[in-house]
Amino acid sequence: MTHLQAGLSPETIEKARLELNENPDILHQDIQQVRDMIITRPDIGFLRTDDAFILRFLRARKFHQTEAFRLLAQYFQYRQLNLDMFKNFKADDPGIKRALTDGFPGVLENRDHCGRKILLCLKKDWIPKHRNILRAILLSLEVLIEDQELQINGFILIIDWSNFSFKQASKLTPSILKLAIEGLQDSFPARFGGVHFVNQPWYIHALYTLIKPFLKDKTRKRIFLHGNNLNSLHQLIHPECLPSEFGGTLPPYDMGTWARTLLGPDYTRSTLNDFSFRM
Repeated sequence: MTHLQAGLSPETIEKARLELNENPDILHQDIQQVRDMIITRPDIGFLRTDDAFILRFLRARKFHQTEAFRLLAQYFQYRQLNLDMFKNFKADDPGIKRALTDGFPGVLENRDHCGRKILLCLKKDWIPKHRNILRAILLSLEVLIEDQELQINGFILIIDWSNFSFKQASKLTPSILKLAIEGLQDSFPARFGGVHFVNQPWYIHALYTLIKPFLKDKTRKRIFLHGNNLNSLHQLIHPECLPSEFGGTLPPYDMGTWARTLLGPDYTRSTLNDFSFRM
């Protein structure tokens, strides 16, 4: 086992071998092949090219070096093209902090039966700007992807659309949807095992129909619209992994849990009176 796999359980190492084609004997060669491609894109500033960083892109693309490099290039290009999204890209940025303290996203402590981390968007009042919600999700993923187990096992996102009004849906403009698709589907080194919509109204169905042509086939196959049918959700995510809001056996989720993890003592500095962050 190479030092780049240090801390991984034997089961996870075997899973990486079987599912991702990860071979510890040639890991450094795989990484170097991706690094050697950087000279082909002088238009992009590759701000980080260390072994551990490149490895997460290889894992996200099942060790297909060309695809891994393409994802690496898109990761940095996305940040260069959207500088305002990543200005002060920290948990204590007022916009990101507001999203986090409002529970966007929530992150369950336990993982699902496949070892995947479960992210939640379930608060009834979608108060922060959608751009700040996206920034908070991207920042959360940046923190979580440091965990090698999650690089291999991946993530699940559950979105509860309860009481999400037509007026709020109208704020989901083509530009923010494009940002979300490019940021999550095309530019981030994570394995998404599923995106689950629950309690979605008809206009969310309509919105999904509009964006569906812009999604990769692999992405479309991993988006599930459950409506009010929690049984169909439980067929894919076991109830013992879910809080009671989703018909699970766990206690109700405390939406401040993840915010406290990222913000620490700064969590107590409320932004609730700053109306500049309302939609």
